[in-house]
Amino acid sequence: MILLMNSIVDDLQDPSSLPDMTTKTSLVQTHISNVIIADEFVYKIKKPVNFGFLDFSTLEKRLFYCNREVELNKRLSQDIYLGVLPVLFDGRRHTLKSGNGDVVEYAVKMRRIPDERLMKSVFSRGELTNEHIEEIARVLAGFHRNAERNPQIDQFGKSESFKVNTDENFDQVRKYIGITIKQNEFDAINKWTADFYKTNQALFAKRISDGKIRDCHGDLHMEHICFTEKLSIIDCIEFNERFRYSDTLADIAFLLMDLEYYGGYRYSDVLWNNYKRLAGEGDVESLLNFYKIYRAFVRGKVNSFQLDDQAIGAKKKDEIVQTAGKYFGLAYSYIR
Repeated sequence: MILLMNSIVDDLQDPSSLPDMTTKTSLVQTHISNVIIADEFVYKIKKPVNFGFLDFSTLEKRLFYCNREVELNKRLSQDIYLGVLPVLFDGRRHTLKSGNGDVVEYAVKMRRIPDERLMKSVFSRGELTNEHIEEIARVLAGFHRNAERNPQIDQFGKSESFKVNTDENFDQVRKYIGITIKQNEFDAINKWTADFYKTNQALFAKRISDGKIRDCHGDLHMEHICFTEKLSIIDCIEFNERFRYSDTLADIAFLLMDLEYYGGYRYSDVLWNNYKRLAGEGDVESLLNFYKIYRAFVRGKVNSFQLDDQAIGAKKKDEIVQTAGKYFGLAYSYIR
């Protein structure tokens, strides 16, 4: 399956295999996707992986989640997600153009967003303003206020439901102890998390009764926020509802943590103060800190996963070790 995917990705990097004119292409890999970037459009192909919490192991599942990705992301980015295209193989090469051949894979087609308009890029150039932050707070508070809520979604706000996520994180990160996370960091975060559950049962219950458990975004960090003509927020979690059905605090905590990862503590304060006011939040900082720790740990985990990808070279893996370690270090700093 890996050889087939490599063949597909190799063929689709040829501009003549794409449905729209382009002068060049480039490839970006994540732990779950191969992304072909052309001049005006992007084509995302899900990798045939199964991490337990994510299962793209069959073609049928990849098609289903491609369609879910388009559907769910239209909530916060109307004009970016354009549809799902079949990858065809005619016996000689793979193509995304319509024509003859067997359907061997699927790709999500997206409008390309200029890298310089991503929040991470704007921040790194020193051009992020309070006005940018206030707009994000306004959009997210409105999104969370209107996001779907029902008794099934409410169940994911229970402490025992969320503990499934944190337990899974610790189980999946154990193999990276001594590689991307230090033993003392792992042990301390694990113990702190267990203690938080023991002493804050009522806090989780109150969030449910306050109507704060919603169908959220689930992967809200700076690379997914785009200062296009109308603010766009892309790449929500489509592959597992228990990561998207959550406390709205868990959603905003991701972006606050990401700003702090890059040293943007002042912007994090501005975002939280504006969001807190617009969303009508009270004294919830202890729970917010819990979710920041969770989010930083998750980012350390998913970066660590890339170390198991045979297609990623040694130099890139060295960078991954540093990135993952920094996220785990941030999670540890929050408990201190």
